Amino acid sequence: MPGFPAAPVDLDLRLVRYFTVVAEQGTFHRAAAVLGVAQPALSRQVHRLEERLGVRLLERTTRGSGLTAAGVAFLPQAKALLRAAEVAAAKARAAAVPSAVAVGYAGGLVVTAAVRELRARRPDAEVRTSHLDWSEVRPALLEHRVDVAVARAPFPTDGLDVVVLREEQRVLLVPADHRLAGKESVRLDDFADEPLVRYADAAYDAFWRVDPRPDGRAAPDGLLVDAHADKLEAVAAGQALALAPGRPLTRDDVVAVPVEGIEPCRVLVATREGERSLLVAAFREAARSHLADLR
Repeated sequence: MPGFPAAPVDLDLRLVRYFTVVAEQGTFHRAAAVLGVAQPALSRQVHRLEERLGVRLLERTTRGSGLTAAGVAFLPQAKALLRAAEVAAAKARAAAVPSAVAVGYAGGLVVTAAVRELRARRPDAEVRTSHLDWSEVRPALLEHRVDVAVARAPFPTDGLDVVVLREEQRVLLVPADHRLAGKESVRLDDFADEPLVRYADAAYDAFWRVDPRPDGRAAPDGLLVDAHADKLEAVAAGQALALAPGRPLTRDDVVAVPVEGIEPCRVLVATREGERSLLVAAFREAARSHLADLR
């Protein structure tokens, strides 16, 4: 923008946030309503940001506002800057309160014994627990919503340190009147042609359907499900079978039969890569003591 100085930029995160909201809403009027500020004040604040950057970010028109080329380039960086600020604030708060730890758990796993031991060993510590969907494990850790998590693989582990607590034999869930319901155990060949429930995530789906099969064939497709309760309902209704971890069932119309000859599922304790919290280390030790040898 002509006349603007090319000097080192000291960005005000509040102005950056104002810009991102205007960009997302498409008009200053809607953005002002979202932010709870007056439209003229919002326009002045965005103009201040443009002055600091030395470029025009938005083109104002009678129909709204559009991003300039500079605005298009700046928007993803602005969002990343705001996310980085949130993470930095979370890390600062965590460092300032060393006697607090948030424990996540997923997939019906029970962490009570390990949490109880940690609380007994560190009565001064604030130990919080939070249930997570399996797909939330990595984001919850990297976004500092939890500090350590116990979950069953597979889930994405980029940027995480993971330790295997135990292995669990997988079971086949079948309707109570199914031909395999009375078996002591089965092998993959026993149900190779039966459809298994599907999952949206490719890696999760491949593991829990053994897809492809050892001979290279694709696993027969079953009903797509999102939640454990939906999986049990699909099995009970005879719509598909399902592989699952060997945990107690809550329904009498579904039977779990151990499966021989396939890879077991693994229960992991996961932390952020390079995590140095003493409380996290203490929980990991308690988890090894109490969660490693469950049957």
